[in-house]
Amino acid sequence: MKQGFVKVAAATPDIKVADVSYNTEQICKLIDETVANGAKIVVFPELCITGYTCGDLFFQDILLERAKEALNTIAVYTKNKDALIFVGVPLAINGKLYNVAAALNRGKIIGLVTKTFLPNYSEFYEMRTFQAGPEEARVILYEGEQVAFGPQILFKAKDMEGLIVSAEVCEDVWSPIPPSIMAATAGATILVNCSASSETYGKDGYRTSLISGQSARMIAGYVYANAGAGESTTDLVFGGHNIIAENGTVLKESRRYMNDVIYSEIDVHRLLNERRKNTTFQQMSGKHFLVTVPFEIEKEETKLTRNISQMPFIPEDEKERDECCEEILMIQALGLKKRLQHANCKNVVIGISGGLDSTLALLVAVKTFDMIGVDRKNIMAVTMPCFGTTDRTYRNACSLIEKLGVTLREISIREAVKNHFKDINQREDLFDTTYENAQARERTQVLMDIANMQNGMVIGTGDMSELALGWATYNGDHMSMYGVNASIPKTFVRFIVKYCALECEDQVLQKVLLDILDTPISPELLPAKEGEIEQKTEDVVGPYELHDFYLYYMLRYGYEPSKIYRLAKKAFAGIYDDEVILKWLKSFCRRFFTQQFKRSCLPDGPKVGTVGLSPRGDLRMPSDACVTIWLDDLERL
Repeated sequence: MKQGFVKVAAATPDIKVADVSYNTEQICKLIDETVANGAKIVVFPELCITGYTCGDLFFQDILLERAKEALNTIAVYTKNKDALIFVGVPLAINGKLYNVAAALNRGKIIGLVTKTFLPNYSEFYEMRTFQAGPEEARVILYEGEQVAFGPQILFKAKDMEGLIVSAEVCEDVWSPIPPSIMAATAGATILVNCSASSETYGKDGYRTSLISGQSARMIAGYVYANAGAGESTTDLVFGGHNIIAENGTVLKESRRYMNDVIYSEIDVHRLLNERRKNTTFQQMSGKHFLVTVPFEIEKEETKLTRNISQMPFIPEDEKERDECCEEILMIQALGLKKRLQHANCKNVVIGISGGLDSTLALLVAVKTFDMIGVDRKNIMAVTMPCFGTTDRTYRNACSLIEKLGVTLREISIREAVKNHFKDINQREDLFDTTYENAQARERTQVLMDIANMQNGMVIGTGDMSELALGWATYNGDHMSMYGVNASIPKTFVRFIVKYCALECEDQVLQKVLLDILDTPISPELLPAKEGEIEQKTEDVVGPYELHDFYLYYMLRYGYEPSKIYRLAKKAFAGIYDDEVILKWLKSFCRRFFTQQFKRSCLPDGPKVGTVGLSPRGDLRMPSDACVTIWLDDLERL
C-alpha cells in the first residue's frame, strides 16, 4: 500500500444452493487464496453464504440461523487475515430480513451494509422476502457487539490516509441515484459491490460500462463481485462476471461462466489527486454524514500486477488510437482555422526541416486550408539548410512540400549565420550553444519576416515534449503566431504522422512520410559527418518515450518522482536498466523546473489531451520554483 497502491480482489466461490456449510468452506478457501496473494480488500458475491437463488427458502428459520452461524464462523476465520472482507448474507434483525454485505476485519464483524434498492421485476422478486435497509446507518447491538448497520457506512483504514471503503449491493448501482454517490462524496475512495446479476444476451457489456462509468463519475475504485456457477439455473444463469475499475478504466475483468478470482491494484493517491483538482467533485464533498468505522491492515509495498503502459498518452487499442489521431488532427485544424479567420489571414509560413514536428504542422495546415477552401499554394513552406542539414532531410522536406502542393521556398542561411558570427566574434569551429542557437534564431527571423511580407502567420512546429524539457531555442523555434503541436507529446506526434502515412493514397507521399518517421530525431545544428546526422536529440536529452512517461505521471496525477520511477521500472523492464531510468528521470525533473520560463511566454495553441503546458490554463507554475524536494525524493531511493 506504499505510494497509494492497494491490492483488491473480486472472488466468486463455487457454491451449492442452501448448503451453508459447503459454501462457508469454499468462501474460507478463497479468503486464504486472496490474502496469500496480497489482497487487502476482498469482495464476495451477494448472499453467497446461502446462495442468491434460495427463493422462499429465505422464509425458513433454519436457513437464516445457519447463515448467521456461518457469518460468525467466517468472521472468526479472518482473525489472522490482513484484509477487509465483504461477504453477502441474509440477516434477520428486529423481525425484518435484510440482504446484507457484511464487512469483516481481524476476526470481527465491523459493519452490516444493507441493500437499499430491492428489485421487484422480471425474474427478481426480492421485495417478496427482503426489506429495504434503513435510510441512514446507525449502530446496533448484534451478537452482543456494537456494529454499524445500514447503507453507506464508511470503513476507514487506520494506517493509510485516504483509504476509505464503502459497500453497496447489486441493484443499488443500477438505480438512478446509487448509494455509492453519497459515499464517494463523503470520502470513500474504493467502492465495492456484492452482486448477483444474471446473464442475458448483451448484458455483460452494459454491466461493464455501468461499473466503469460509476468509477469515473465518482473518481473512485470499484470492485464488483458477481454470483456464478452453483446458483440455481431454474430460471436464470449467473456467469461470475467480476470487474475491477478505477476512474473509468477497467483494470481487470473476469471471463464469464468460470468461477474465478480477479486481482488488481487501485491507486488511492491517484484518485485523491484527481478529486482535489475536480472542482465539481469538491462542491459535492462533505454534504452527507455517514457512520465511519475504522479497520486495520498492515501498510506494505504492494506488488504491481496492473498494466503500466509504456506510452500512457497513447491508446493501446489500434482502432481507438486511429480514431484519436483523426480527432487530434481535427482539433489542430479547427484551432488554426479559427485563428486564421479571426485575423482575416489567408497565408501561413512554416519552416520545414524534414523532421516529424514540422511534417505534422504542415499536414495540419493543409487540412485547415482544405477545410476553409483556400488554395494550398497560400501555404509557404520554407526549407533553410545550414551547417547540419543532411541530404536525407533536405530531400524529404522538398518532396513533402511538392507532393502536398504547397509553395516551396528554399533559403540557405549559411552566409547570414556566418556574418552574424563575425558581428558577435563567434568562432565558426566552436560548436557551443551560441553556435546552435544562432541558427535557430536566424531561421525564426527569416520566417517572421516572410510572414510580414506575405501578410501571413508563422505556424509553430514544436511539440509538448520539447516544451517540457526546454529543448527549444528561446526567441528561436520557441516563437510563432500559433503553435499547432504545443500539446502533443513527441511519442504521439510519431503515431499521428504514421496514421497520415498509412491513410495516404499517394504512394510517393506515403514513402516520404515513412522515411521521415524512420529518420533519427535531430535539430541538425551541428555539422554532419559524411552526410549523416551527427546530432541525435535522444543521445543528449534522453529517450522521448521515457520523458513522455515522466511528464504524464508528474502532471496528470501529481506523482512523486519515486513513484514514477517505480512505475517506469515495471513498464520498461527489459528495455532500459534501472540506472538509465533513474538518470533520465533526474534529468527530466531538473530540466522541467529550470525551463519553465520558456513555457511562461508560450504562443497560443490548441489543447488536445488531458495534459497541457499552457501558462493560461493547464500549468500555472513560477519560473523560479526550486526542484530540490523532487530530487531529494529520488536521492532517497
